[in-house]
Amino acid sequence: MANLAALLENSVEKFADRTAIVFGDTRLTYAQVDAAANQVANLLVARGIQPGDKVALSCPNLPYFTIVYYGILKAGGTVVPLNVLLKPREVAYHLADSDAKAYFAFEGTPDLPIGENAWEGFEATDTCSEFFLIRMDAKWPAPISPPEYFAPLVAEQPTTFETVEVDDDDTAVILYTSGTTGQPKGAELRHRNMRDNALAGTDLFGADETNPDTYLCVLPLFHSFGQTCIQNGAFAFGGTIVMLPRFEAKAALDLMIANEVSYFAGVPTMYWGLLAALDESVDVKTLAANLRVAAAGGSALPGEIHKQFKERFGVTILEGYGLSETSPVASFSVFGQEPRVGSIGKPIPGVEMKLINDDWSDVEPGPDAVGEIAIKGHNVMKGYYDRPEATAEAIHDGWFRSGDLAKIDDDGFYYIVDRSKDMIIRGGYNVYPREIEEVLMTHPAVSLVAVIGVPNDQHGEEIKAVVVKNAGHDDVTEADLVAWGKEQLAAYKYPRMIQFMDELPMTSTGKILKRELS
Repeated sequence: MANLAALLENSVEKFADRTAIVFGDTRLTYAQVDAAANQVANLLVARGIQPGDKVALSCPNLPYFTIVYYGILKAGGTVVPLNVLLKPREVAYHLADSDAKAYFAFEGTPDLPIGENAWEGFEATDTCSEFFLIRMDAKWPAPISPPEYFAPLVAEQPTTFETVEVDDDDTAVILYTSGTTGQPKGAELRHRNMRDNALAGTDLFGADETNPDTYLCVLPLFHSFGQTCIQNGAFAFGGTIVMLPRFEAKAALDLMIANEVSYFAGVPTMYWGLLAALDESVDVKTLAANLRVAAAGGSALPGEIHKQFKERFGVTILEGYGLSETSPVASFSVFGQEPRVGSIGKPIPGVEMKLINDDWSDVEPGPDAVGEIAIKGHNVMKGYYDRPEATAEAIHDGWFRSGDLAKIDDDGFYYIVDRSKDMIIRGGYNVYPREIEEVLMTHPAVSLVAVIGVPNDQHGEEIKAVVVKNAGHDDVTEADLVAWGKEQLAAYKYPRMIQFMDELPMTSTGKILKRELS
């Protein structure tokens, strides 16, 4: 079956009673996850959702995410996962841009009111007609009125469903990724893109359904890394997912020991956190005996973390590389080999990579040759949703241009040397300065602004805005702009640092010289 939901359904056929998801004291078998996903599919069909319709989902790492995700796929819909940190203005943009017809949102907490932000964004969108609020604790007073609640609606639905047949090239998921033009764009990923990337685990690290791995899920499932490499990758081989909604190093270590976790994937800051949390109370010997695979991505992993992790856990961290547009994995370290620090590995099976110039011509090979990474293969997206011009700029003859500059060693290993896109990576999240600048420019005190990334030990990079004020706003402080930005932007996007300047350095053509800012 072409439908990405086959990853779940094939495992149900073979391993119905295996534990699929662990969350706290809750343990769900594959049969239970499948039955719950069928109820979601029946609900969507009852509400008029047709094959190909877009359905948005705002949910942290909870069993609800996986159940709703596969329920949407079973109904023939396209999943539009949204970052749970989005504010109402951002939610409304994503719903409208994706043409979402229905929206599932988890209630969140008083500190992170996902449901409130989702409802406010939904209310501001004309095209989205169905809203379902997922509540974990009915005793917590409902902050919104009058949404429909998820639990009683799905409880009325049958637990069986005939999964909708789709074409391999139909869109399974739309993942939003920001761009240098400011507004986020939706990368359309086909069923075959997502399925083949999940199944790559056999070649990349010896995934085996007869001896399945237990995966710790700390990477956000709304992001391509967690979605493919943890959720879909686990379900492809009948594995078990242990969910942790928010990364906390000590909690992660405790779950790894309690559940005999054999597969961990994270961004560099998570590895840094795990190593820092090791003390006498942690049974490192047991933890290391269980751990089989450690994968990293998002940004380059420092050599010292490689060294310390191998010493403490006995496992070599495998670094990979990819983008939302490539489902995401494009290259990966070679399993069983010592790491080449700074390398993102080699192209995965079924994927080609090469270095290109600005005009798409191939870079002449050589020891010092640097070019932009271009990617071709089963993982490359269909295009950007409803943006033919942006798609044409990004994909040429099946090759996708990544925006990342790299070099290749004699053995074919790739090394990122720079980003040609004006991008900041904060704690594993991609942040595009243009989007932040456009929001800050709407503040009455801001005349001109340049957003840059500055080195940060904890997050890799921190976001800094250099601002020229409008006349008459001398009373606006750095703290005022930080607080305002926090209200307007998701938590990983808003600038924590503000610097006021009388003028910004410019080229003769009026382009801001960001390299002169720090």
